[in-house]
Amino acid sequence: MRIPKSLRLFSAVAVMAVIVVAGFLTRSAWLPRLVQPSSVSTLPETPAATASEPQVLKIGPQARKNLGLVSKPARVGDYSRKIQVPGVVVDQPGRSDRGITSPAGAVVTRIHAFPGDTVKTGDRLFTLRLLSDYLQSTQKELFTATRETQIVSEQLDRLRPLAKSGGIAKSRIFDLENEHRRQEALIAAHRQVLLARGLNPEQIAEVGSGKFVTSIDVMAPAPELSAVPKTRAATKEDGTTDVLSYEVQALEVELGHQVRAGQLLLTLADHTTLYIEGHAFKREAASLETVARDGSEITVEFAEDDPGHWPDLEQSFQIRHLANSIDTTSRTFDFFIPLTNQSKTYQQADRSHRVWRFRPGQRVRLHVPVEQLENVLVLPAAAVVREGPEAYVFRQNGDLFNRIAVRVLHEDRLNVVLANDGSVSPGLYLAQNAAASLNRILRAQSASGMPANVHVHADGTVHEAH
Repeated sequence: MRIPKSLRLFSAVAVMAVIVVAGFLTRSAWLPRLVQPSSVSTLPETPAATASEPQVLKIGPQARKNLGLVSKPARVGDYSRKIQVPGVVVDQPGRSDRGITSPAGAVVTRIHAFPGDTVKTGDRLFTLRLLSDYLQSTQKELFTATRETQIVSEQLDRLRPLAKSGGIAKSRIFDLENEHRRQEALIAAHRQVLLARGLNPEQIAEVGSGKFVTSIDVMAPAPELSAVPKTRAATKEDGTTDVLSYEVQALEVELGHQVRAGQLLLTLADHTTLYIEGHAFKREAASLETVARDGSEITVEFAEDDPGHWPDLEQSFQIRHLANSIDTTSRTFDFFIPLTNQSKTYQQADRSHRVWRFRPGQRVRLHVPVEQLENVLVLPAAAVVREGPEAYVFRQNGDLFNRIAVRVLHEDRLNVVLANDGSVSPGLYLAQNAAASLNRILRAQSASGMPANVHVHADGTVHEAH
């Protein structure tokens, strides 16, 4: 029996429809297989991108010099955890500055020392023409008492032989001797007054002979013994030492100025002994009190200091006292640390000048110990690099540097304290600086896909591939 052509065409269309519907319903099974070949070509690149990064790099001698690399063996010890407190160098009240005043009413006729000059004890500072009526009256009374003493002495010399022979009463001799003692007492009193007013013994002797003093020189004073520290000598440029001297800090008068007794003429500065004034918050008071009581040493970092041009600073720093008031503006309280200064002198023409290493107003950073960490590794801050939560150091073995993960217990601007947990064995040579640069080189090596060309043995040593 022959099937009609129209029936065959309808059957073909129906079969095709069934195939399309079945393919649509089962697309989840065959569609991934259909697109898989196009993605397979990218799969080999993924493992290369996520492969473990090399931990060893090779740095030649010239590159190490360019980086300034320094390696030292790791050592286990104790470390004092410190807090950083800002501070400033200040004068010691009552010691660093000294005012020079006029001994009497006078006129400034000559100035011998100017700001920046260095003067020693006994050097002339001013010449003053005296205007004081009291000083002139005292000189007159001293001269009168001196002449009266001479007259009484002459009378005693003349009358004593007569008293011995009975020519006059001995009571007359007693009266003259009493008068002589009274005049000597007046002379001693007037001398002391003139000494206090600035006259020297030679001038006072001239006053007694009738030559009154009309002008006086004001001299640089001697230091008070209680204010003289053990290291008062200054180091000259030629290596010799100089005696204590003052620097003229401020001149308060001019030529021709009339001054009264006690008026300030100039200010002398001696910066041999200073204070470091620290500024701490009240919450740090308990720690600072403990440090002051125990006499713990404080590390001082001076801003803008150039140690290469000065002798080594061989002194320890301890807190002398804590202030008992709080600054209302900054809400901080102060504590004070004694500082012995260093200086150099040089000559310019006929003037001597002094340069101080530490100067009032210079900023400092104080590292105050507050906690003791035992059995730890201490490295400079530049020896450790951070990468997210990880911290790394670099162990050197010749030209090879192995990156080692470590655990940081404490860090500040200067040092990093590592746990002694076995990640770094004591005695291994570690890079003390440039850790960030080494880590960048290692990452660049990893990103380029170049092999490190080294491997690490079980004992921790690194070698080139063989």
